[in-house]
Amino acid sequence: MYERLVLMKDLLSDDGSLYLHCDWRVNSLLRLVLDEIFGKHNFRNEIVWSYGGRGGKSISNQFARNHDNIIFYTRGDIQTFNKQKIRRLCPFDEAKSKGYKEDAEGRWFKTSPRGHYTDKSIEELDKEGRIYRTNSNSIRIKYFLKSTKHGVVDPLVVGDVWSDIPDMMHVKKSERTDYPTQKPEELLERIIKASSKEGDIVCDFFGGSGTTAAVSEKLNRKWICADLGKFAIHTTRKRIIEIQRDSKTKGTSYRPFELLNLGKYQREYFIYDSNQHSRLNQIKRLEKEKQFERLVLQAYEAQSIKNYRTFSGKRNLRMVSIGPVHQPTSRLQVEEIIKECIAHKITKVDLLAFEYEMGLFPGIREDASDRGIDMEFKKIPNEVFDKRAVNNKDVQFYDVSYIEAKPIIKGNALSIELSDFVPFHNLDNLEKTTNSLKSGKSKVIVVAGKIIKVSKDKSGVVKEETLTKKWCDWVDYWSVDFDFENRKELIRVKNEKTNHWEQKWTGNYIFDNEWQSFRTKSNPTLELTTPPHTIEKEFAKVAVKVVDIFGNDTLKVINVKMK
Repeated sequence: MYERLVLMKDLLSDDGSLYLHCDWRVNSLLRLVLDEIFGKHNFRNEIVWSYGGRGGKSISNQFARNHDNIIFYTRGDIQTFNKQKIRRLCPFDEAKSKGYKEDAEGRWFKTSPRGHYTDKSIEELDKEGRIYRTNSNSIRIKYFLKSTKHGVVDPLVVGDVWSDIPDMMHVKKSERTDYPTQKPEELLERIIKASSKEGDIVCDFFGGSGTTAAVSEKLNRKWICADLGKFAIHTTRKRIIEIQRDSKTKGTSYRPFELLNLGKYQREYFIYDSNQHSRLNQIKRLEKEKQFERLVLQAYEAQSIKNYRTFSGKRNLRMVSIGPVHQPTSRLQVEEIIKECIAHKITKVDLLAFEYEMGLFPGIREDASDRGIDMEFKKIPNEVFDKRAVNNKDVQFYDVSYIEAKPIIKGNALSIELSDFVPFHNLDNLEKTTNSLKSGKSKVIVVAGKIIKVSKDKSGVVKEETLTKKWCDWVDYWSVDFDFENRKELIRVKNEKTNHWEQKWTGNYIFDNEWQSFRTKSNPTLELTTPPHTIEKEFAKVAVKVVDIFGNDTLKVINVKMK
Protein backbone atom coordinates (compact mmCIF):
# COMPACT_ATOMS: atom_id res chain seq x y z
CA MET A 1 0.00 0.00 0.00
CA TYR A 2 2.85 2.41 0.82
CA GLU A 3 4.36 2.14 -2.67
CA ARG A 4 0.95 2.58 -4.31
CA LEU A 5 0.21 5.72 -2.29
CA VAL A 6 3.60 7.19 -3.22
CA LEU A 7 2.80 6.59 -6.88
CA MET A 8 -0.66 8.14 -6.48
CA LYS A 9 0.87 11.29 -4.99
CA ASP A 10 3.31 11.52 -7.91
CA LEU A 11 0.40 11.32 -10.34
CA LEU A 12 -1.71 13.96 -8.59
CA SER A 13 -2.00 17.42 -10.14
CA ASP A 14 -0.85 20.40 -8.09
CA ASP A 15 -4.45 21.09 -7.02
CA GLY A 16 -5.34 17.39 -6.68
CA SER A 17 -6.84 15.51 -3.76
CA LEU A 18 -6.77 11.94 -2.49
CA TYR A 19 -9.68 10.21 -0.75
CA LEU A 20 -8.92 6.87 0.89
CA HIS A 21 -11.81 4.70 2.10
CA CYS A 22 -11.16 2.30 4.98
CA ASP A 23 -12.71 1.09 8.24
CA TRP A 24 -11.75 0.75 11.89
CA ARG A 25 -9.25 -2.06 11.21
CA VAL A 26 -6.62 0.08 9.46
CA ASN A 27 -7.69 3.75 9.62
CA SER A 28 -5.15 4.68 12.31
CA LEU A 29 -2.32 2.92 10.47
CA LEU A 30 -3.18 4.55 7.15
CA ARG A 31 -3.27 8.00 8.78
CA LEU A 32 0.37 7.54 9.82
CA VAL A 33 1.35 6.35 6.34
CA LEU A 34 -0.45 9.26 4.65
CA ASP A 35 1.07 11.78 7.07
CA GLU A 36 4.51 10.54 6.05
CA ILE A 37 3.82 10.61 2.29
CA PHE A 38 1.67 13.77 2.00
CA GLY A 39 2.77 15.63 5.14
CA LYS A 40 0.62 16.33 8.19
CA HIS A 41 -0.08 19.86 6.93
CA ASN A 42 -1.89 18.43 3.87
CA PHE A 43 -4.40 16.46 5.93
CA ARG A 44 -7.88 17.93 5.45
CA ASN A 45 -10.53 15.66 6.98
CA GLU A 46 -11.30 12.24 8.34
CA ILE A 47 -14.84 11.86 7.05
CA VAL A 48 -17.19 9.56 8.95
CA TRP A 49 -19.56 7.80 6.56
CA SER A 50 -22.30 6.73 8.97
CA TYR A 51 -24.49 4.48 6.84
CA GLY A 52 -26.42 2.83 9.72
CA GLY A 53 -28.50 -0.32 9.54
CA ARG A 54 -25.70 -2.78 10.24
CA GLY A 55 -23.26 -3.61 12.99
CA GLY A 56 -22.94 -5.44 16.28
CA LYS A 57 -25.84 -7.52 17.46
CA SER A 58 -27.81 -6.51 20.54
CA ILE A 59 -26.09 -9.25 22.54
CA SER A 60 -22.61 -7.97 21.64
CA ASN A 61 -20.45 -6.38 24.32
CA GLN A 62 -19.78 -3.30 22.16
CA PHE A 63 -21.55 -0.49 20.32
CA ALA A 64 -22.67 -1.28 16.77
CA ARG A 65 -20.07 -0.48 14.12
CA ASN A 66 -22.12 1.50 11.64
CA HIS A 67 -19.57 3.71 9.90
CA ASP A 68 -16.51 3.69 7.67
CA ASN A 69 -13.78 6.31 7.35
CA ILE A 70 -12.77 8.35 4.31
CA ILE A 71 -9.39 10.05 4.79
CA PHE A 72 -8.94 13.22 2.75
CA TYR A 73 -5.52 14.70 1.85
CA THR A 74 -4.40 17.23 -0.74
CA ARG A 75 -1.11 17.32 -2.62
CA GLY A 76 -0.39 20.88 -1.45
CA ASP A 77 -1.87 24.20 -0.34
CA ILE A 78 -3.48 24.78 -3.75
CA GLN A 79 -6.56 22.63 -4.13
CA THR A 80 -9.89 22.37 -5.88
CA PHE A 81 -12.67 22.31 -3.31
CA ASN A 82 -16.34 23.06 -3.82
CA LYS A 83 -18.56 23.18 -0.73
CA GLN A 84 -21.36 20.66 -0.89
CA LYS A 85 -24.87 21.30 0.36
CA ILE A 86 -27.73 18.98 1.14
CA ARG A 87 -31.37 20.00 1.28
CA ARG A 88 -33.42 18.77 4.19
CA LEU A 89 -37.21 19.16 4.47
CA CYS A 90 -37.87 20.74 7.84
CA PRO A 91 -41.51 20.60 9.15
CA PHE A 92 -43.01 24.04 9.91
CA ASP A 93 -43.09 23.52 13.70
CA GLU A 94 -39.44 22.47 13.68
CA ALA A 95 -38.54 25.42 11.42
CA LYS A 96 -40.10 27.86 13.91
CA SER A 97 -38.25 26.25 16.81
CA LYS A 98 -34.97 26.76 14.88
CA GLY A 99 -35.72 30.49 14.56
CA TYR A 100 -36.88 30.49 10.94
CA LYS A 101 -39.56 33.10 10.21
CA GLU A 102 -42.39 33.68 7.77
CA ASP A 103 -43.10 37.16 6.34
CA ALA A 104 -46.45 38.72 5.40
CA GLU A 105 -46.19 37.28 1.89
CA GLY A 106 -45.79 33.74 3.20
CA ARG A 107 -42.08 33.52 2.39
CA TRP A 108 -39.88 31.65 4.85
CA PHE A 109 -36.43 32.95 5.70
CA LYS A 110 -33.59 32.62 8.15
CA THR A 111 -31.30 35.41 9.34
CA SER A 112 -27.68 36.01 10.16
CA PRO A 113 -25.81 38.92 11.79
CA ARG A 114 -24.92 42.00 9.74
CA GLY A 115 -21.25 41.11 9.80
CA HIS A 116 -19.00 43.34 7.63
CA TYR A 117 -21.71 44.74 5.35
CA THR A 118 -21.27 48.50 4.75
CA ASP A 119 -24.10 51.02 5.23
CA LYS A 120 -24.42 51.32 1.46
CA SER A 121 -24.77 47.53 1.09
CA ILE A 122 -27.37 47.52 3.83
CA GLU A 123 -29.36 50.14 1.92
CA GLU A 124 -29.29 48.01 -1.24
CA LEU A 125 -30.36 44.91 0.68
CA ASP A 126 -33.15 46.86 2.33
CA LYS A 127 -34.52 47.81 -1.10
CA GLU A 128 -34.56 44.10 -1.96
CA GLY A 129 -36.50 43.32 1.23
CA ARG A 130 -33.59 41.38 2.72
CA ILE A 131 -33.15 43.32 5.96
CA TYR A 132 -34.74 42.10 9.21
CA ARG A 133 -34.82 44.32 12.28
CA THR A 134 -35.12 42.72 15.70
CA ASN A 135 -37.13 44.14 18.64
CA SER A 136 -33.97 45.85 19.79
CA ASN A 137 -33.59 47.34 16.27
CA SER A 138 -30.49 45.24 15.47
CA ILE A 139 -29.98 44.64 11.77
CA ARG A 140 -29.83 41.06 10.47
CA ILE A 141 -29.62 39.75 6.90
CA LYS A 142 -32.52 37.69 5.46
CA TYR A 143 -31.88 34.49 3.46
CA PHE A 144 -35.06 33.26 1.80
CA LEU A 145 -35.80 29.53 1.83
CA LYS A 146 -37.88 27.38 -0.45
CA SER A 147 -40.96 25.81 1.09
CA THR A 148 -43.51 23.16 0.20
CA LYS A 149 -46.88 22.28 1.69
CA HIS A 150 -45.01 19.90 4.03
CA GLY A 151 -42.35 22.24 5.38
CA VAL A 152 -39.29 24.41 4.74
CA VAL A 153 -36.38 23.22 2.59
CA ASP A 154 -33.35 23.70 4.81
CA PRO A 155 -30.00 23.88 2.93
CA LEU A 156 -27.14 22.56 5.04
CA VAL A 157 -23.41 22.72 4.27
CA VAL A 158 -21.97 19.20 4.37
CA GLY A 159 -19.58 18.59 7.26
CA ASP A 160 -17.30 15.65 8.01
CA VAL A 161 -20.06 13.32 9.26
CA TRP A 162 -22.12 11.92 6.38
CA SER A 163 -25.21 10.21 7.71
CA ASP A 164 -27.49 10.96 4.75
CA ILE A 165 -25.97 8.40 2.35
CA PRO A 166 -27.10 4.78 2.88
CA ASP A 167 -25.00 1.68 2.19
CA MET A 168 -25.61 -0.62 -0.78
CA MET A 169 -28.27 -2.58 1.08
CA HIS A 170 -30.54 0.45 0.90
CA VAL A 171 -29.96 1.89 -2.60
CA LYS A 172 -32.26 1.32 -5.55
CA LYS A 173 -32.06 -2.13 -7.11
CA SER A 174 -31.13 -0.84 -10.58
CA GLU A 175 -27.85 0.54 -9.19
CA ARG A 176 -26.66 -2.73 -7.66
CA THR A 177 -24.14 -4.86 -9.55
CA ASP A 178 -23.77 -7.48 -6.77
CA TYR A 179 -20.04 -6.72 -6.66
CA PRO A 180 -19.03 -7.29 -3.01
CA THR A 181 -17.25 -3.96 -2.37
CA GLN A 182 -19.58 -1.72 -4.41
CA LYS A 183 -20.14 1.82 -3.07
CA PRO A 184 -23.26 3.97 -3.62
CA GLU A 185 -23.07 6.41 -6.52
CA GLU A 186 -24.26 9.18 -4.18
CA LEU A 187 -21.10 8.75 -2.07
CA LEU A 188 -18.75 9.09 -5.06
CA GLU A 189 -20.82 11.93 -6.51
CA ARG A 190 -20.25 14.03 -3.39
CA ILE A 191 -16.49 13.38 -3.40
CA ILE A 192 -16.04 14.01 -7.12
CA LYS A 193 -18.14 17.20 -7.10
CA ALA A 194 -16.24 18.50 -4.05
CA SER A 195 -12.71 18.05 -5.40
CA SER A 196 -12.95 18.35 -9.19
CA LYS A 197 -14.59 20.31 -11.97
CA GLU A 198 -15.94 19.26 -15.36
CA GLY A 199 -13.21 18.02 -17.69
CA ASP A 200 -10.85 17.02 -14.85
CA ILE A 201 -9.36 13.53 -14.67
CA VAL A 202 -10.53 11.28 -11.81
CA CYS A 203 -8.50 8.15 -11.04
CA ASP A 204 -9.44 5.05 -9.04
CA PHE A 205 -6.70 2.44 -8.69
CA PHE A 206 -8.95 0.00 -6.84
CA GLY A 207 -11.74 0.16 -9.43
CA GLY A 208 -13.93 -2.64 -8.08
CA SER A 209 -17.46 -2.38 -9.46
CA GLY A 210 -16.68 0.78 -11.43
CA THR A 211 -18.72 3.26 -9.40
CA THR A 212 -16.02 5.95 -9.72
CA ALA A 213 -15.94 5.52 -13.51
CA ALA A 214 -19.74 5.52 -13.78
CA VAL A 215 -20.21 8.66 -11.68
CA SER A 216 -17.32 10.47 -13.38
CA GLU A 217 -18.86 9.69 -16.76
CA LYS A 218 -22.23 11.07 -15.66
CA LEU A 219 -20.61 14.22 -14.21
CA ASN A 220 -18.60 14.90 -17.40
CA ARG A 221 -15.23 14.08 -15.88
CA LYS A 222 -12.53 12.10 -17.64
CA TRP A 223 -11.59 8.97 -15.74
CA ILE A 224 -9.00 6.22 -15.38
CA CYS A 225 -9.86 3.08 -13.42
CA ALA A 226 -7.62 0.10 -12.76
CA ASP A 227 -8.06 -3.19 -10.96
CA LEU A 228 -6.14 -6.45 -10.69
CA GLY A 229 -9.30 -8.59 -10.85
CA LYS A 230 -10.75 -9.42 -14.26
CA PHE A 231 -14.31 -9.58 -12.85
CA ALA A 232 -13.94 -5.99 -11.64
CA ILE A 233 -12.84 -4.83 -15.09
CA HIS A 234 -15.65 -6.76 -16.76
CA THR A 235 -18.26 -5.32 -14.37
CA THR A 236 -16.98 -1.79 -15.02
CA ARG A 237 -17.00 -2.29 -18.80
CA LYS A 238 -20.64 -3.40 -18.85
CA ARG A 239 -21.62 -0.56 -16.53
CA ILE A 240 -20.04 2.14 -18.72
CA ILE A 241 -21.54 0.66 -21.90
CA GLU A 242 -25.00 0.79 -20.28
CA ILE A 243 -24.44 4.48 -19.46
CA GLN A 244 -23.45 5.09 -23.09
CA ARG A 245 -26.53 3.27 -24.37
CA ASP A 246 -28.73 5.33 -22.06
CA SER A 247 -27.08 8.53 -23.35
CA LYS A 248 -27.63 7.42 -26.93
CA THR A 249 -31.32 6.76 -26.22
CA LYS A 250 -31.69 10.23 -24.70
CA GLY A 251 -29.83 11.82 -27.61
CA THR A 252 -27.02 13.17 -25.40
CA SER A 253 -23.34 12.96 -26.28
CA TYR A 254 -20.95 10.45 -24.75
CA ARG A 255 -17.27 9.60 -25.08
CA PRO A 256 -15.65 6.33 -26.15
CA PHE A 257 -13.40 4.51 -23.69
CA GLU A 258 -10.51 2.10 -24.04
CA LEU A 259 -9.86 -1.13 -22.16
CA LEU A 260 -6.13 -1.80 -21.89
CA ASN A 261 -4.54 -4.97 -20.56
CA LEU A 262 -1.44 -3.86 -18.67
CA GLY A 263 -0.52 -7.34 -17.45
CA LYS A 264 2.44 -7.60 -19.79
CA TYR A 265 3.87 -4.33 -18.47
CA GLN A 266 3.46 -5.63 -14.95
CA ARG A 267 5.44 -8.70 -15.99
CA GLU A 268 8.17 -6.52 -17.50
CA TYR A 269 8.28 -4.49 -14.31
CA PHE A 270 8.83 -7.73 -12.41
CA ILE A 271 11.75 -8.78 -14.62
CA TYR A 272 13.36 -5.39 -15.29
CA ASP A 273 14.90 -2.90 -12.89
CA SER A 274 12.18 -0.46 -11.84
CA ASN A 275 14.54 2.18 -10.50
CA GLN A 276 17.05 2.57 -13.33
CA HIS A 277 14.59 1.76 -16.16
CA SER A 278 17.30 -0.38 -17.77
CA ARG A 279 17.62 -4.13 -18.34
CA LEU A 280 19.36 -6.05 -15.62
CA ASN A 281 22.49 -7.92 -16.58
CA GLN A 282 21.96 -11.46 -17.82
CA ILE A 283 22.63 -13.16 -14.47
CA LYS A 284 20.22 -10.95 -12.53
CA ARG A 285 17.58 -11.30 -15.21
CA LEU A 286 17.79 -15.09 -15.07
CA GLU A 287 17.46 -14.93 -11.28
CA LYS A 288 14.35 -12.79 -11.69
CA GLU A 289 12.86 -15.23 -14.20
CA LYS A 290 13.46 -18.13 -11.79
CA GLN A 291 11.81 -16.11 -9.03
CA PHE A 292 8.89 -15.54 -11.38
CA GLU A 293 8.64 -19.31 -12.04
CA ARG A 294 8.55 -20.01 -8.30
CA LEU A 295 5.80 -17.42 -7.87
CA VAL A 296 3.63 -19.04 -10.56
CA LEU A 297 4.25 -22.53 -9.20
CA GLN A 298 3.29 -21.42 -5.70
CA ALA A 299 0.06 -19.87 -7.01
CA TYR A 300 -0.68 -23.07 -8.96
CA GLU A 301 0.15 -25.16 -5.85
CA ALA A 302 2.76 -27.17 -7.77
CA GLN A 303 6.13 -28.53 -6.66
CA SER A 304 9.31 -27.29 -8.32
CA ILE A 305 11.34 -29.87 -10.28
CA LYS A 306 14.71 -29.85 -12.08
CA ASN A 307 16.55 -31.59 -14.93
CA TYR A 308 13.93 -30.91 -17.61
CA ARG A 309 14.17 -28.46 -20.51
CA THR A 310 10.52 -27.47 -20.74
CA PHE A 311 9.06 -28.44 -17.35
CA SER A 312 9.34 -26.36 -14.17
CA GLY A 313 7.06 -28.20 -11.78
CA LYS A 314 4.70 -31.03 -10.98
CA ARG A 315 1.18 -31.00 -9.59
CA ASN A 316 -0.36 -34.29 -8.51
CA LEU A 317 0.44 -36.59 -11.47
CA ARG A 318 0.72 -33.83 -14.07
CA MET A 319 3.87 -32.09 -15.25
CA VAL A 320 3.76 -28.28 -15.33
CA SER A 321 5.33 -26.09 -18.02
CA ILE A 322 5.37 -22.27 -17.87
CA GLY A 323 5.26 -20.15 -21.01
CA PRO A 324 7.49 -17.11 -21.68
CA VAL A 325 7.06 -13.87 -19.77
CA HIS A 326 7.24 -11.34 -22.61
CA GLN A 327 5.57 -12.99 -25.60
CA PRO A 328 2.68 -15.32 -26.45
CA THR A 329 3.38 -19.04 -26.24
CA SER A 330 3.86 -20.27 -29.81
CA ARG A 331 3.25 -23.54 -31.63
CA LEU A 332 7.04 -24.15 -31.78
CA GLN A 333 7.28 -23.91 -27.98
CA VAL A 334 4.39 -26.35 -27.56
CA GLU A 335 6.06 -28.73 -30.04
CA GLU A 336 9.20 -28.69 -27.86
CA ILE A 337 7.08 -29.68 -24.86
CA ILE A 338 5.53 -32.53 -26.87
CA LYS A 339 9.00 -33.75 -27.92
CA GLU A 340 10.16 -33.89 -24.29
CA CYS A 341 6.94 -35.69 -23.33
CA ILE A 342 7.62 -38.38 -25.95
CA ALA A 343 11.28 -38.68 -24.91
CA HIS A 344 10.42 -39.19 -21.22
CA LYS A 345 7.09 -41.02 -21.76
CA ILE A 346 5.13 -38.23 -20.07
CA THR A 347 1.38 -38.36 -20.78
CA LYS A 348 -0.13 -35.57 -18.64
CA VAL A 349 0.88 -31.92 -18.89
CA ASP A 350 -0.48 -28.54 -17.76
CA LEU A 351 0.87 -25.60 -19.78
CA LEU A 352 0.53 -22.24 -18.01
CA ALA A 353 0.91 -19.04 -20.04
CA PHE A 354 -0.19 -15.41 -19.99
CA GLU A 355 -0.95 -15.41 -23.71
CA TYR A 356 -1.13 -17.92 -26.56
CA GLU A 357 -0.34 -17.43 -30.23
CA MET A 358 -3.33 -16.65 -32.47
CA GLY A 359 -4.71 -19.70 -34.27
CA LEU A 360 -3.14 -22.19 -31.88
CA PHE A 361 -6.48 -23.70 -30.86
CA PRO A 362 -8.15 -26.09 -31.16
CA GLY A 363 -5.61 -27.79 -33.48
CA ILE A 364 -2.69 -28.00 -31.04
CA ARG A 365 -4.84 -29.70 -28.41
CA GLU A 366 -5.84 -32.37 -30.93
CA ASP A 367 -2.21 -32.79 -32.09
CA ALA A 368 -1.09 -33.49 -28.52
CA SER A 369 -3.97 -35.92 -27.99
CA ASP A 370 -3.09 -37.81 -31.19
CA ARG A 371 0.40 -38.39 -29.74
CA GLY A 372 -1.02 -39.79 -26.52
CA ILE A 373 -0.55 -36.63 -24.44
CA ASP A 374 -3.31 -35.15 -22.28
CA MET A 375 -2.32 -31.49 -22.44
CA GLU A 376 -4.30 -28.80 -20.64
CA PHE A 377 -3.74 -25.15 -21.65
CA LYS A 378 -4.32 -22.65 -18.86
CA LYS A 379 -3.99 -18.88 -18.55
CA ILE A 380 -1.85 -17.34 -15.82
CA PRO A 381 -4.03 -14.66 -14.17
CA ASN A 382 -2.62 -11.28 -13.11
CA GLU A 383 -3.58 -12.22 -9.55
CA VAL A 384 -0.26 -14.12 -9.31
CA PHE A 385 1.32 -10.74 -8.52
CA ASP A 386 -0.99 -10.30 -5.52
CA LYS A 387 0.94 -11.89 -2.63
CA ARG A 388 -2.11 -11.95 -0.40
CA ALA A 389 -4.15 -13.84 -3.02
CA VAL A 390 -1.29 -16.31 -3.56
CA ASN A 391 -0.81 -16.93 0.17
CA ASN A 392 -4.57 -17.39 0.65
CA LYS A 393 -4.69 -19.78 -2.33
CA ASP A 394 -7.26 -17.54 -4.04
CA VAL A 395 -5.63 -17.56 -7.49
CA GLN A 396 -7.66 -19.44 -10.10
CA PHE A 397 -6.08 -20.67 -13.36
CA TYR A 398 -8.69 -20.98 -16.11
CA ASP A 399 -8.45 -23.16 -19.20
CA VAL A 400 -8.14 -21.58 -22.64
CA SER A 401 -11.42 -21.40 -24.57
CA TYR A 402 -12.12 -21.58 -28.30
CA ILE A 403 -14.28 -19.24 -30.42
CA GLU A 404 -16.05 -20.09 -33.68
CA ALA A 405 -17.35 -17.04 -35.60
CA LYS A 406 -18.88 -16.98 -39.08
CA PRO A 407 -18.83 -13.97 -41.47
CA ILE A 408 -22.06 -13.18 -43.36
CA ILE A 409 -21.41 -11.08 -46.47
CA LYS A 410 -24.04 -9.21 -48.50
CA GLY A 411 -22.42 -6.84 -50.97
CA ASN A 412 -20.19 -4.51 -48.96
CA ALA A 413 -22.08 -5.26 -45.74
CA LEU A 414 -20.53 -7.66 -43.22
CA SER A 415 -22.20 -9.30 -40.22
CA ILE A 416 -20.53 -11.66 -37.77
CA GLU A 417 -22.34 -14.61 -36.22
CA LEU A 418 -21.01 -16.12 -33.02
CA SER A 419 -21.60 -19.77 -33.84
CA ASP A 420 -19.76 -21.62 -31.08
CA PHE A 421 -17.81 -21.08 -27.89
CA VAL A 422 -16.01 -24.03 -26.32
CA PRO A 423 -14.67 -23.61 -22.79
CA PHE A 424 -12.39 -26.35 -21.46
CA HIS A 425 -12.60 -25.25 -17.83
CA ASN A 426 -11.87 -28.05 -15.42
CA LEU A 427 -11.70 -26.50 -11.95
CA ASP A 428 -13.11 -29.26 -9.75
CA ASN A 429 -13.05 -33.00 -9.25
CA LEU A 430 -16.49 -34.63 -9.54
CA GLU A 431 -15.62 -37.80 -7.61
CA LYS A 432 -13.91 -35.87 -4.81
CA THR A 433 -16.87 -33.46 -4.55
CA THR A 434 -19.37 -36.32 -4.43
CA ASN A 435 -17.48 -38.14 -1.66
CA SER A 436 -16.99 -35.04 0.49
CA LEU A 437 -20.52 -33.67 0.09
CA LYS A 438 -22.67 -33.98 3.20
CA SER A 439 -26.21 -35.41 3.04
CA GLY A 440 -28.86 -32.77 2.37
CA LYS A 441 -26.32 -30.42 0.77
CA SER A 442 -25.50 -29.34 -2.79
CA LYS A 443 -22.55 -27.73 -4.57
CA VAL A 444 -21.97 -26.17 -7.98
CA ILE A 445 -18.73 -27.28 -9.66
CA VAL A 446 -16.98 -26.90 -13.03
CA VAL A 447 -15.86 -30.12 -14.70
CA ALA A 448 -14.79 -30.74 -18.30
CA GLY A 449 -16.28 -27.54 -19.64
CA LYS A 450 -19.62 -27.95 -17.86
CA ILE A 451 -21.17 -26.34 -14.80
CA ILE A 452 -22.74 -29.11 -12.74
CA LYS A 453 -24.89 -28.89 -9.62
CA VAL A 454 -24.18 -31.91 -7.41
CA SER A 455 -26.83 -32.67 -4.76
CA LYS A 456 -26.93 -35.37 -2.09
CA ASP A 457 -30.26 -36.08 -0.41
CA LYS A 458 -30.69 -37.15 3.22
CA SER A 459 -30.47 -40.83 2.29
CA GLY A 460 -27.14 -40.27 0.50
CA VAL A 461 -28.41 -40.49 -3.09
CA VAL A 462 -26.37 -38.21 -5.40
CA LYS A 463 -27.97 -36.26 -8.23
CA GLU A 464 -26.09 -34.36 -10.97
CA GLU A 465 -27.68 -31.52 -12.93
CA THR A 466 -25.86 -29.79 -15.81
CA LEU A 467 -26.59 -26.06 -15.61
CA THR A 468 -24.91 -25.07 -18.88
CA LYS A 469 -27.35 -26.57 -21.36
CA LYS A 470 -26.03 -24.77 -24.46
CA TRP A 471 -22.64 -23.38 -25.48
CA CYS A 472 -23.97 -19.81 -25.32
CA ASP A 473 -24.78 -20.26 -21.61
CA TRP A 474 -21.05 -19.72 -21.03
CA VAL A 475 -21.01 -16.35 -22.79
CA ASP A 476 -21.60 -13.24 -20.70
CA TYR A 477 -20.36 -10.64 -23.20
CA TRP A 478 -19.06 -10.62 -26.75
CA SER A 479 -17.95 -7.82 -29.04
CA VAL A 480 -16.56 -7.24 -32.52
CA ASP A 481 -13.87 -4.96 -33.95
CA PHE A 482 -14.54 -4.82 -37.70
CA ASP A 483 -11.20 -3.15 -38.47
CA PHE A 484 -8.68 -4.82 -36.19
CA GLU A 485 -5.06 -3.68 -36.63
CA ASN A 486 -6.36 -0.21 -37.46
CA ARG A 487 -5.01 1.22 -34.20
CA LYS A 488 -1.53 0.32 -33.04
CA GLU A 489 -0.82 0.21 -29.31
CA LEU A 490 1.81 2.87 -28.67
CA ILE A 491 3.71 3.48 -25.45
CA ARG A 492 6.25 6.11 -24.40
CA VAL A 493 9.74 4.75 -23.70
CA LYS A 494 12.75 6.66 -22.45
CA ASN A 495 15.74 6.60 -24.81
CA GLU A 496 18.73 5.98 -22.55
CA LYS A 497 21.13 7.56 -25.05
CA THR A 498 19.25 10.82 -25.73
CA ASN A 499 17.37 10.92 -22.38
CA HIS A 500 14.20 11.76 -24.36
CA TRP A 501 10.84 9.99 -24.28
CA GLU A 502 9.88 8.37 -27.57
CA GLN A 503 6.80 6.59 -28.90
CA LYS A 504 7.22 2.87 -29.48
CA TRP A 505 4.85 0.31 -30.99
CA THR A 506 4.38 -2.68 -28.67
CA GLY A 507 3.52 -5.01 -31.56
CA ASN A 508 -0.07 -5.20 -30.36
CA TYR A 509 -3.26 -3.48 -31.48
CA ILE A 510 -6.02 -1.76 -29.52
CA PHE A 511 -9.32 -3.63 -29.71
CA ASP A 512 -12.24 -1.30 -30.50
CA ASN A 513 -15.62 -2.43 -29.19
CA GLU A 514 -17.49 -1.36 -32.32
CA TRP A 515 -20.43 -3.60 -31.43
CA GLN A 516 -21.24 -5.65 -28.37
CA SER A 517 -23.95 -7.73 -26.75
CA PHE A 518 -24.01 -8.73 -23.09
CA ARG A 519 -26.29 -10.04 -20.40
CA THR A 520 -27.82 -7.81 -17.75
CA LYS A 521 -30.15 -8.53 -14.83
CA SER A 522 -33.08 -7.01 -16.67
CA ASN A 523 -32.22 -8.62 -20.02
CA PRO A 524 -30.20 -11.86 -19.80
CA THR A 525 -30.56 -12.71 -23.53
CA LEU A 526 -27.71 -12.37 -26.04
CA GLU A 527 -27.74 -11.33 -29.67
CA LEU A 528 -25.60 -13.86 -31.54
CA THR A 529 -25.38 -12.00 -34.88
CA THR A 530 -24.20 -8.43 -35.34
CA PRO A 531 -26.08 -5.89 -37.49
CA PRO A 532 -24.54 -5.34 -40.98
CA HIS A 533 -21.38 -3.22 -40.98
CA THR A 534 -20.22 -1.46 -44.16
CA ILE A 535 -16.73 -2.51 -45.31
CA GLU A 536 -15.09 -0.42 -48.04
CA LYS A 537 -11.95 -2.58 -48.44
CA GLU A 538 -11.50 -5.85 -50.35
CA PHE A 539 -10.14 -7.61 -47.26
CA ALA A 540 -11.22 -7.12 -43.65
CA LYS A 541 -9.40 -8.28 -40.55
CA VAL A 542 -12.07 -8.75 -37.88
CA ALA A 543 -11.47 -9.46 -34.19
CA VAL A 544 -14.09 -11.22 -32.06
CA LYS A 545 -13.82 -11.11 -28.28
CA VAL A 546 -15.82 -13.29 -25.89
CA VAL A 547 -15.92 -12.86 -22.10
CA ASP A 548 -17.22 -15.92 -20.28
CA ILE A 549 -19.26 -16.01 -17.07
CA PHE A 550 -16.04 -16.16 -15.02
CA GLY A 551 -14.73 -12.93 -16.58
CA ASN A 552 -12.11 -14.61 -18.81
CA ASP A 553 -11.75 -13.08 -22.26
CA THR A 554 -10.84 -14.94 -25.45
CA LEU A 555 -9.94 -13.23 -28.73
CA LYS A 556 -10.07 -14.58 -32.25
CA VAL A 557 -9.00 -12.77 -35.43
CA ILE A 558 -10.58 -13.79 -38.76
CA ASN A 559 -9.62 -12.63 -42.25
CA VAL A 560 -12.61 -11.91 -44.47
CA LYS A 561 -12.56 -11.47 -48.26
CA MET A 562 -15.45 -9.28 -49.30
CA LYS A 563 -17.37 -10.17 -52.48
